Amino acid sequence: MKKMILVLAVTLFTLSSFASDENVNQKVLDAFKTEFSVAKEVSWTAENGYYKAAFNYNGKYVFAYYSEEGDFLGLTRYLSPTDLPIMLQNSLKKNYEGYWISDLFEASKGEGTSYYVTIENADSKIILKSVDNSWNQFSKVKKI
Repeated sequence: MKKMILVLAVTLFTLSSFASDENVNQKVLDAFKTEFSVAKEVSWTAENGYYKAAFNYNGKYVFAYYSEEGDFLGLTRYLSPTDLPIMLQNSLKKNYEGYWISDLFEASKGEGTSYYVTIENADSKIILKSVDNSWNQFSKVKKI
């Protein structure tokens, strides 16, 4: 699961239209079109055992993930720090002073919504995951 989340965090694709969907399973296309009928500029990629749709939804770029059987796996979207819930914003400011945000996204699944933020300073890069209204360290890498 961590591997999939990291893949979600670092992927950004050029957007196109439904016309390039010929390699996508029809079950997946049907499920997507039912859920996101107003989506625009849709682009598909196939990963290990799942499909990813990158698209414009109500003016925002969003990524939806589907199993090969057409089951919805989750949704991600990039955020600005001001889009985070206030408690999470305050926790970052209080506990990670001296770090800057290099990546931030929201992941929504059937179980709920989580936020992932990558923060950095001169010495390290940390990925945090939201749990309730606080942050837990997901991974940490020392810079060389």
